[in-house]
Amino acid sequence: MILLTGTALMLSAIVLFSVAVILPKSPVVPLDRRRPYRADAGSQLTRFAGSASGAIHGVLVRRNVRLFNREELENAGLRTSQAEFFILVIAGAFVGALIGVVAGGLLLAVLFFILAPFVAKLVLRFRTGKRRAKFDEQLGDTLQLLSGGLRAGHSILRAIDAAATESISPTAEEMRRIITETSLGRELQASLTDTAERMRSEDFVWIAQAIQINREVGGNLAEVLDQVNETIRERSEIKGHIKSLAAEGKFSGYILMALPFGITIMLMVVNPGYMNVMFTNPLGWAMIGASAVLMTIGGLWMRKIIDLKF
Repeated sequence: MILLTGTALMLSAIVLFSVAVILPKSPVVPLDRRRPYRADAGSQLTRFAGSASGAIHGVLVRRNVRLFNREELENAGLRTSQAEFFILVIAGAFVGALIGVVAGGLLLAVLFFILAPFVAKLVLRFRTGKRRAKFDEQLGDTLQLLSGGLRAGHSILRAIDAAATESISPTAEEMRRIITETSLGRELQASLTDTAERMRSEDFVWIAQAIQINREVGGNLAEVLDQVNETIRERSEIKGHIKSLAAEGKFSGYILMALPFGITIMLMVVNPGYMNVMFTNPLGWAMIGASAVLMTIGGLWMRKIIDLKF
C-alpha cells in the first residue's frame, strides 16, 4: 500500500511539473508575415507557474543569489532564466525525495533532496563541456564557410552571418550572437574574443587574431583562414592520437579507484558480518580515513600523469 501511494505521488508530481514549466512558445512565422505576438492567457496552472517564477526571481535578486547565473545557463545551452531553472531544481528535488521515500525511507529522501542542487550543477557542467567540445569539432567546417563567403565577395560580417545560417548548434548560436552584438554597435574583435573565452577554444582565439590582423594590415583573409584551418585540423589529429594513447591509463585509473569499493560491497553482500569490525572499532575508522586520504592522493597523482597538455 505504501509503495503504491508513493508511486502515485511521484507520478502526480512529474505530471504537475511538466505542465507547470512548459510555457506556450511564440509561433514561428516568416519575416514578411510576422506580427506582434500576444500569448494566450493560458491555464490557471500556467499563470501560477509564471507568478512563482517572478516571485522567485525577486527573491534571488534581493538576496543577490547567483547559484545558477545567466552566463552559466547560456554556456550550457539552456534558454531559461535563473528563476525558471531554480523551479526545475526544486521540482527535481521533490521528485527525488518521493523516490527516496519509496525506495529507502525518510533518510534517503532527505539525502536526495539535499543532493538536487549539486546534481544540477554537475548537469550544467556536463552540458557546458559537451557544448564546447562540439563547438571545437565544428570549427573546421565553420572556417570553410567563412573562407567560401569571403571568396564569393562578401564582407567578414556577411560571411559570419552566412556561417550562422548554414551551421548547426552551437556554432550557429555563437555566430548569430556575434552578428547581433556587432549590429548593436560592439566591436567585432571584442565579440570574437568573448566567444573564444566563453567557449574556451584556443583555436578560435587564432581565428579572432587572424581576422583582427587582416583588418589592420590587409591581405587575403580567405587564404589566411584556410591556413588556420589546416593547422587546426593537424592539431586535432594529434590530439586524437594523444587521447587514444592516454585512454589506457585513464581506464586503469578508473578501475584502481573503483576496486576497493567493489571489493567492500561484494564482501558486505556475501558475508554481511565480515565488515562489522571495520565500522565498530576505532582502529577500523582510522584505517578508513587513512585509506580515503591515500586514495585521494593516488587519484590526483594518476590524473596529473595522464592529463597531457597540448
